[in-house]
Amino acid sequence: MKPKKISIIIPVYNEINTLEEILEKVNRSSFQSLNKEIILVDDASTDGSRELLQKLEKENRYKIYFHSKNTGKGAAIRTALNYITGDIVIIQDADLEYDPDDYNDLIKLIIDDKADVAYGSRLSGGKPSRSFKFTHYLGNKMLTTLTNLLYDSTLSDMETCYKAFKADVIKNIKIKSNRFEFEPEITAKILKKKYRLYETSISYYGRDYSEGKKITWKDGITALITLIRYRFFD
Repeated sequence: MKPKKISIIIPVYNEINTLEEILEKVNRSSFQSLNKEIILVDDASTDGSRELLQKLEKENRYKIYFHSKNTGKGAAIRTALNYITGDIVIIQDADLEYDPDDYNDLIKLIIDDKADVAYGSRLSGGKPSRSFKFTHYLGNKMLTTLTNLLYDSTLSDMETCYKAFKADVIKNIKIKSNRFEFEPEITAKILKKKYRLYETSISYYGRDYSEGKKITWKDGITALITLIRYRFFD
């Protein structure tokens, strides 16, 4: 059966400067004729994002949920998955680092039944990409290489935000991670279950810490531990 609907999950934590613009971009994008639902989970923002979402909630254009305390990206995604009704699920950060115009390249792989899961790679070339900080690039390459070694894969960008799934695939995976270690956990479990995973090039407009970037070297250490743990234990 051809997919009819896409669920777009947007975790939100202190993104008041970009939230309205990213929602405009998501709403403007076409999705291969699919209907769409946008599910936002505020992870106890303190910068006005929560209040903005409370206003948007009254418009009935979005499904919006609120955490009472900050628990992390993985926890926000886990909350959102309880409410999806689409055939395809895609994850969108609430900043402007990723371009919703790239959705179609990912979901086409699923619509055409070539992939069960599609990742948008920032590192495979062919699309605009802001220069990484070298330390971020090195950390990402190290984690991706470790993923490939542990799980016998050939990924180029394990840590990418843009991950699209058949809904029944992600529903079949129990997500335990609360924070940014969601990325290595979901990748490990997809590869262990032998789902068909494809990559396609995407644009990337990365920001630095002065612009609100949140991930740190500590998250890299946690990701490394997560990759090793899920290779041998679950």
